[in-house]
Amino acid sequence: MQERPNLVLMHTHDTGRHLGCYGAGVPTPNLSRMALEGVLFRQCHCVTPSCSASRSGLMTSLSPHNNGMLGLCHRGWRLKDPRQHLSNLLREAGYRTQLIGFQHEVPGEDLGKLGYDGVTANDKLDRHSVKRAELAVEWLAQAPRQPFFLNVGFVETHRTFPKVEPPEDERYAAPFPWLPDDPRVRKDVAELNTAVRHVDAGIGLILEALERHGLARNTLVIYTTDHGVPFPRAKSTLYDAGTGVALAMRGPGGFEGGKVIDGLVSHLDLLPTFFNLAEVPVPSYAQGVNLLPMVRGQTKQARQEVFTENTYHGHYEPMRAIRTERYKYIRNFEDQPPLFLPNIDNGYSKNVLTDAGLPVGVRSREQLFDLAADPQEFENLAARAEYAAVRADLEKRLLDWMTRTDDPLLKGPVPLVAGGPKPEA
Repeated sequence: MQERPNLVLMHTHDTGRHLGCYGAGVPTPNLSRMALEGVLFRQCHCVTPSCSASRSGLMTSLSPHNNGMLGLCHRGWRLKDPRQHLSNLLREAGYRTQLIGFQHEVPGEDLGKLGYDGVTANDKLDRHSVKRAELAVEWLAQAPRQPFFLNVGFVETHRTFPKVEPPEDERYAAPFPWLPDDPRVRKDVAELNTAVRHVDAGIGLILEALERHGLARNTLVIYTTDHGVPFPRAKSTLYDAGTGVALAMRGPGGFEGGKVIDGLVSHLDLLPTFFNLAEVPVPSYAQGVNLLPMVRGQTKQARQEVFTENTYHGHYEPMRAIRTERYKYIRNFEDQPPLFLPNIDNGYSKNVLTDAGLPVGVRSREQLFDLAADPQEFENLAARAEYAAVRADLEKRLLDWMTRTDDPLLKGPVPLVAGGPKPEA
């Protein structure tokens, strides 16, 4: 029988694709080396741009409206069945499971339900990424003989960005292309860049430890993040800046050689892909697809579209979307402004937009974007006659998916979870 591969999952908050290996203006030499030795996915998307719901989709291969996590776990939302979590499934398959650092799929008091054999809890740790990585390095030095799953959660890229060292010179930081070139935006980006550099340094320590202890050959290493960057028009939106995430994988079974894959990929696909690699039965309910044929060059596309959603972040903002290679169709289920301030993280960039008198108006219930002509998704084509056929096709595919997956939003507004705290005013 083939030796089952280990799995090391490293993940960050709120990073999107803001990494040097995706061309961002911040060096990430360790992640870039991992990509050059493995596989980099250019078009991976999370299931939702909100922390708990996104991570729950990643860990269960179920959309948030199917796994129960329609909002944040510290606001009362819960997984319907924690036994569907990746750590529980791998433990049942004979893996030793270890969590170091952050998770947001369950509140702290329910952490025992996730099936980890060992836990170094987030609230016991320094926020600095290198400190967390050093604990992972210590664990790898004594890694068990049985196959293992090591989950390492970094938090440094979450606001408020820690002031652990002076950030890079903000005067030369490049603002995101969908935001104005304002000194405050540049300062915001510079602080994020500093956090990203720290994360990359921590990841480098873990990669070195895997090689030093002879574990790299039979370990699939995955790096990803929960959703887009914590800036306006990114996190908590269904634009690509909100759902587009980094994904690099390195290890046995085809995950080598510096491949760059442009086909659409969803976080839902990671669980069935690893299970196929490890020859572990994939749960029948899993909604993701196996990426191994695409990684091994047997096909260029594993899926024709990705579906994304948002229901609750801090506040109710129900929307669903379908994204194909060329187009994005978003259905908004409430009348809200184009920039919904309650779900935008506070920071310099948000202040720039509010000081300019934004947001104004009401967001269209239907939004259609041609991503070839308008990659920043500013020009809504939903009412344009020449796009009527495209809009109708994507609307049907989106509603078919919502019906097929029994999306509660089809039945009307989704109420706050019973007993959960009400959103702030």
